[in-house]
Amino acid sequence: MKKILLVLAFSFISLFADNFTLKSDTLKGQLTKTQEFNGFGCTGENISPHLSWENAPKGTKSFAVTVYDPDAPTGSGWWHWLVFDIPKDTMSLEKDFGSKEHKDIVQSVTNYGKSGFGGACPPKGDKAHRYVFTVYALDTDKLGLDKNTNPAIVGYYLNNHAIAKASLISYYKR
Repeated sequence: MKKILLVLAFSFISLFADNFTLKSDTLKGQLTKTQEFNGFGCTGENISPHLSWENAPKGTKSFAVTVYDPDAPTGSGWWHWLVFDIPKDTMSLEKDFGSKEHKDIVQSVTNYGKSGFGGACPPKGDKAHRYVFTVYALDTDKLGLDKNTNPAIVGYYLNNHAIAKASLISYYKR
């Protein structure tokens, strides 16, 4: 009975979903030296990929983008990028967006200890890590956080204000 109710609920929600989708012209199934971090023993270019999204749900007041590595050997994963307070009429971030300052859009501190994009840098010889790129449609114009807010707090606010999420996953191994 519980299974039937879950299937019906999912079907009902799917009928009204706008198919919120994240895409990229530069991000593929495998990251490259372009998206690899430059530091921590890595020698990449540290360039954030182009990202775009479509079909944001009704009620969206802003967007946020994150990149998270759940396979990092930390016990809690690794936050590579946290961007929020993206205006609701913005539907993309251009390639290398993560290395620049942007008026009214916040890029908060990552687990590298700096704000902006921090590319992939898994330990040498480790299995391929997953890099989860996620766009959030939010029910608020501003999160009320700044570039010094730690990733766990940003994640908490994002999950409390998310109307919908869309993700892409790429892999990287050194």
